[in-house]
Amino acid sequence: MNLLLKGGRVIDPSTGVDQVQNLLIKNGKIAGRVEDGRAFNDPDLSVLDISGKIVVPGLIDMHTHLREPGNEYKETIASGSEAAAAGGFTSIACMPNTNPVNDNRSTTEFILKRAAECGLVNVYPIAAISLKSEGALLSEFWDLKEAGAVGFSDDGKPVMNSALMRRALEYASSLDMPIISHCEDINLSAGGVMHEGAVSAEIGLVGIPAAAEEIMVARDILLAEYTGAPIHIAHVSTAGSVRLIREAKARGIRVTAETAPHYFMLTDEALRTFDTFTKVYPPLRGARDRDAIREGLSDGTIDTIASDHAPHARTDKELEFDYAATGITGLETSLSLSLSLVQEEILTLPELIQKMTINPARIIHIPKGTLGDGADADITVIDPEKEWIVDPATFRSRGKNTPFQGRHLRGKAILTIGGGEIRYRDI
Repeated sequence: MNLLLKGGRVIDPSTGVDQVQNLLIKNGKIAGRVEDGRAFNDPDLSVLDISGKIVVPGLIDMHTHLREPGNEYKETIASGSEAAAAGGFTSIACMPNTNPVNDNRSTTEFILKRAAECGLVNVYPIAAISLKSEGALLSEFWDLKEAGAVGFSDDGKPVMNSALMRRALEYASSLDMPIISHCEDINLSAGGVMHEGAVSAEIGLVGIPAAAEEIMVARDILLAEYTGAPIHIAHVSTAGSVRLIREAKARGIRVTAETAPHYFMLTDEALRTFDTFTKVYPPLRGARDRDAIREGLSDGTIDTIASDHAPHARTDKELEFDYAATGITGLETSLSLSLSLVQEEILTLPELIQKMTINPARIIHIPKGTLGDGADADITVIDPEKEWIVDPATFRSRGKNTPFQGRHLRGKAILTIGGGEIRYRDI
């Protein structure tokens, strides 16, 4: 498809562009920004007037859970891809805690094959650091890289063995691959189901102290400093973690970090209703932590926003709080929730787009996140004024487990283009 996106505000942090332009797409590639589409006498050129809308590189979510293989009743690669496109994402990276765990070539290749069959979004597998994510033996990194993995993580389980994490950092660095760390000391978090604080004491649920995350953040920063290898800290949730990452960056350590919308939107106060949709790991923290996350986003300490999309079936969530599964489905709400940071003047719009496009692309080393000439035509068009109410019944994802049900949001992806083809349209 040859397409001219006419009259939109083009924001491309990778090239420093932020102005009203016409964006031309030809043969699946960005063919330049033009002043007047009438200059192109092309009978196959479709023109779409998007005046008043925002045109950005296709959004990238570097932390999702697609559940396939093994837990297709929660999500499939197809349904997750549909959810991603509806949320404005053209590229997603999926974590390895499937069944079987993605710790081998065949599972990585299976994921890529399924994604290609869907043909909706780019799916990039994150492979396991250790075999079966058991933290005992390293996976075969080189074989997994050859198969198509773009990084390594035991997300959902921390690598408690410091010697193993050191070897993982050294091995991955030699392959120019990132290690994505789930920071949790399981001895401190054992038995906990929410943040340890005044609310947990009042409602009688076992708490998880902030130190359970911060101790492992500190360890991984020190290992990154010792090895000279880069480390990426997943789903940052505490003020102490933000402080440690900020200080590490100031010392020149190669650390990057992400957080998710629920950590800058909600606090542990949301758990007073015992709604299992608010149960997530790491848990929702206190107001001080939420505010520190926002500050970390504002000052650049936190590099990216990822959804940590974790879909579950109703049977996984409609249980007593202690036994309910952890996680929030997020692909279809992530952008709109993140736009609230712009509306509250915590981030500028270009800063937000940077955290959802070129920053994650650079961390996992994928050729995405840009509208530069000749780049793949992966594009998201956003209506910043579109108001909508979160209704899980309309989600493309099989997971309906969101604590944001009924929330009024402003701003939404209305057009998702992947490889020059329209993958989602709401205009």
